[in-house]
Formats: sequence, C-alpha cells, structure tokens
Amino acid sequence: MATRQREKAEKFGKERDKRPTAIAKYIRIPSDKIGIVLDVIRGKDYETAVAILRNTNKSASPVILKLINSAASNAENNLNMAKDNLYVAECWAMAGPTLKRMMPRARGRADRILKRTSHIRVILDEKREEKSVKIAPKTVKKEQKSEVKPVKTTPKPVVKTSAEKPLASKPNAAKKPLGEKKAPAAKGGAK
Repeated sequence: MATRQREKAEKFGKERDKRPTAIAKYIRIPSDKIGIVLDVIRGKDYETAVAILRNTNKSASPVILKLINSAASNAENNLNMAKDNLYVAECWAMAGPTLKRMMPRARGRADRILKRTSHIRVILDEKREEKSVKIAPKTVKKEQKSEVKPVKTTPKPVVKTSAEKPLASKPNAAKKPLGEKKAPAAKGGAK
C-alpha cells in the first residue's frame, strides 16, 4: 500500500506544473465580477497587466493586482525568472462557498441574502523567443514564365439623371442671384 502511494507522489511530482502560480481563496466578490477583470489581462505581459489593473475601476482590481504581484515574486524568488519576461498565461475564478444571511421583510417574512465568495488562480509563464525561419524564394524557370499583356478598357459613360443635371439645363428653372428675394405684391391691387 505504501509503495503505491510513493509511486503516486513521484508521478505527481514529475507531472506537476512548474510555472509560477498564486492563489487567493475566499475573496468576498462574486466570481462573475472577477472574471470580467481577468478576461482583460489574460495573455498580456506582466507590466501591461499591472498597468491595466492599476487603472481599472472595478472592485476586483486591487485583489488581482496583489495576486499577480505575488505570482511574479514567486517566479523571481523560487524559479529565478525575470519579471520583464513574464506574461499572464492562465487566470480564472471559481465560486467559493456562499454565505447565507436573512433580511426581515413585511408581515414577519424573511428574504435570503447570498454573499458569494470566490477562489482566484493566476499562472504566469516566460515568453518564448520563437526562431525565425527564413524561406528561400522560389525560382521560376524562364521557360515557365509567360508574359501577360494588360487589356485596355474604356470607361463607361456616366448617365446623369434629371436630379443630378445642373440647374441651367432644367427648363422651368429661372436664374436668380442668390440672396435676392421677390418683392411682395401690393394688396388690394392698383386703382
């Protein structure tokens, strides 16, 4: 029996995630409100995530900022990683236990108040430098190369509708200078 447990412990030790992690439990904020802030910083590098959290006006921001700083300190002290090379690889919030409270209402009744809690986990990781692979340009044989001559096209004539034609071409339009008004006709007529 003990050998099996030892084997399990060794297997767990080998497969354990070696990335810097920080966990905060029993935070008195609902997990869906925390998730809004976590979605913003997921995948961002450490400095950018810290700057976003400092300028985000949400109740979860200070808690997550403290958690990210803790994970970065774990990376620096325990795993000898530089903070400049870290990014937020994974982060999520799970629902914790809910505190049930009662609120008195009319006629001796009571309503339940649910005060939700959350568990937050943040995992940082180092940025990997990708090797750039240069692909040689394809060579085209002279025999395969064929010249394509451009085809000349003539522009189509634009047909103007009566609404688009200038004012002078309309038959009933009288030319008047702008700003002048017609003199009002005298009332009652001339005697």
